[in-house]
Amino acid sequence: MTTQDFIIALFYAVDQEMLEVPKHPEAKLYPSEVVTLALLHAIKGGGTRAFYRWLTRDYVALFPQIPERTRLARLFKTHTAWTARFLAAPTVLGVADSYGIELIHPMREGRSPAQIGKKGKSNHRWIVGGKLCFILNQGGLICAWDCATANVHDTHFQPLIAQFDGQMIVLQIPVSMPRPAIPPIGRSVRVGPGIPGCW
Repeated sequence: MTTQDFIIALFYAVDQEMLEVPKHPEAKLYPSEVVTLALLHAIKGGGTRAFYRWLTRDYVALFPQIPERTRLARLFKTHTAWTARFLAAPTVLGVADSYGIELIHPMREGRSPAQIGKKGKSNHRWIVGGKLCFILNQGGLICAWDCATANVHDTHFQPLIAQFDGQMIVLQIPVSMPRPAIPPIGRSVRVGPGIPGCW
């Protein structure tokens, strides 16, 4: 499958989902074109400049009404709510987890006034970046997601999980595991399942 075939297949799938979204009378692109371009940008990765150069150089025939680069980025930001149409439906069981995304090394924190992300802990190590939280259904498909800077605690994502109350049992790793109490020396304690031992 060539890249052009992939773009056409992606556009068709997106267009089938967005049939009832009307086009604004002054807009150059249809809503399905905006979502297709945003998905291509997410799949390809990189910055908006490199993506726009690649798109206008190789695939302008597929999107002849493409706006200028900054307007296209503004369209992506304005219409992020359209991505909710492509989230999976909740099932009986689900899983929630957060993942730290390191954008720069912690030693480089604060060197740039345009720094994105903040310093925080993820997976027992310091990072400068953000956190992504997602809820998966039984099929492993994403039902909901949220992001924040790395300095927020995982309890920040509890409202995201709470929206599935009554619809789905969401399993997650406990946010803070309680430390076991250390018994005084010489006292008998249980070691393992039902095995008495001496501390």
